Amino acid sequence: MHVMILGAAGMIGRKLTDRIAASPQVLGQTISRLTLVDAFRPPVPAALQTITSAQTADLSEAAVAPRLIATRPDLIFHLAAIVSGEAEADFDKGYRVNLDGTRALFEAIRHEGLIEPYVPRFVFASSIAVFGTPFPDIIPDDFFTTPLTSYGTQKAISELLLADYSRRGIFDGIGIRLPTICVRPGAPNKAASSFFSNILREPLVGQPAVLPVSDQVRHWFASPRSAVGFFVHAATIDTQKIGPRRNLTMPGLSALVADEIEALRRVAGDRAVALIRREPDPVIERIVAGWATQFDARRASSLGFKAEQSFEEIVQAHIEDELEGGTL
Repeated sequence: MHVMILGAAGMIGRKLTDRIAASPQVLGQTISRLTLVDAFRPPVPAALQTITSAQTADLSEAAVAPRLIATRPDLIFHLAAIVSGEAEADFDKGYRVNLDGTRALFEAIRHEGLIEPYVPRFVFASSIAVFGTPFPDIIPDDFFTTPLTSYGTQKAISELLLADYSRRGIFDGIGIRLPTICVRPGAPNKAASSFFSNILREPLVGQPAVLPVSDQVRHWFASPRSAVGFFVHAATIDTQKIGPRRNLTMPGLSALVADEIEALRRVAGDRAVALIRREPDPVIERIVAGWATQFDARRASSLGFKAEQSFEEIVQAHIEDELEGGTL
């Protein structure tokens, strides 16, 4: 099986690659070829060196998608995107990368299939940002998509395209609407949601962090460990069980910022909590106010997708996966 990961240098892309390296049969078949693609050269685990090609490419450039798809990968993970805050700040770049690049991929697959039959599995990283207020208290999987950000709009349009191209048999697609992923390792990025991770990640290693919103902001979360599990499961699931509604809201945890802080207190104590500095940011507050807070994800759960049940589990997963020895 030839597997291609687009956005392989990003956090989830790297962790997905590491999961494959640790368990070569995790995707259900022997992988004979792995192609990693990103705007920056993706790292290649030592265990995968002999079967892996790491490339730098911009999917929004005209010739890139056809060149990549000409290698006919059997399984494509499309994780590449401009994150929410950057897509909101740079309108042109957000649409060029998040929508035009995705459509270019879809079209490249369609044209490749006109040469000789070709129907790959296509797993797309979507987002709960496809939904916008006003919301019911608990949002069902079939709630209409009325995003209130450019990022959410780009993802929602891509979801519609994915469903239509799948309906027409161009590829076998599944869209994974990710919760906000927390705790994200590494340096803060330009996502409007990055503070959710910052207020845990930095204090856990004795560094200060800024909280730009109220403690009473509620949101929908899952760990990076769960996110990788979503993509692995989506790659192997029988899509006949999904039917024509190809985009799924992933299970997660509905929690307040205050719940995050309390979980930090229980794990690392008052000294860690004291490192959080409150600096309200009206731009971030406005963006976050339009985000969903809780979902009925029973459809994805019934199909075998799983996530954490408490914020302490999320914090503990971060400690185990990212801090040396799995301890503070």
